[in-house]
Amino acid sequence: MKFVTYIVFFFFLSLFANAQEIPVSPKTMGYELKDSDDIANDTIQLEEIVVSKEKLDPDAKKQFLILQSRVYKTYPYAKLASERLTLLNKGMAGLKTNKEKKKYFKIVETYLNDEFEAKLKKLSRSQGRILVKLIHRQTGSTTYELVKTLKSGWKAFWSNTAASMFDINLKSEYAPFDVNEDFLIETILQRAFESGRLQNQPPVKPVDMDNLNDFWESKAQKSKS
Repeated sequence: MKFVTYIVFFFFLSLFANAQEIPVSPKTMGYELKDSDDIANDTIQLEEIVVSKEKLDPDAKKQFLILQSRVYKTYPYAKLASERLTLLNKGMAGLKTNKEKKKYFKIVETYLNDEFEAKLKKLSRSQGRILVKLIHRQTGSTTYELVKTLKSGWKAFWSNTAASMFDINLKSEYAPFDVNEDFLIETILQRAFESGRLQNQPPVKPVDMDNLNDFWESKAQKSKS
């Protein structure tokens, strides 16, 4: 998982290096990340399951709960990425000389090392894959596109090639109407927002949950017939 840690850390670092304001302390991100938040069994591959009024069988429920844990773990980072990207866009005009940028870069680098690097290193491969999807949900850009914009297309190409070795595609998009896992992620998020488990940050592209639920329930009914 070292490469995913590098990519996500690099992404946050690049955003901060171009932002105008320096946070003096970590912000509350809805779900407070703790060192003890590790998932013991994080290797089950999700098959297509549909959450509906019907009760899930034990295996499907277990898979759903594992995915739920991954979403709880990674969503706050995706939310933070969106917030920093907003700061980037607002603060770009305030950056003047390269000397100022380098000085700010060092301040932010220290902040990120102290507050986030240790936690990002604990993300598993599966958690990193979910994080890439959630970054797209919250920012409207894939992790690959963000790396390409902030550095270079060559860096993005090799980053994506290396990530594929860990079954992580940095070009992954969030598509709840096309991918069953993404539908489940959206279901988990909406439930967490309603319960207060996670702090709601609207996605770049609004999701109509009624239509989404109807779509997957209809698909499930067709598959049974």
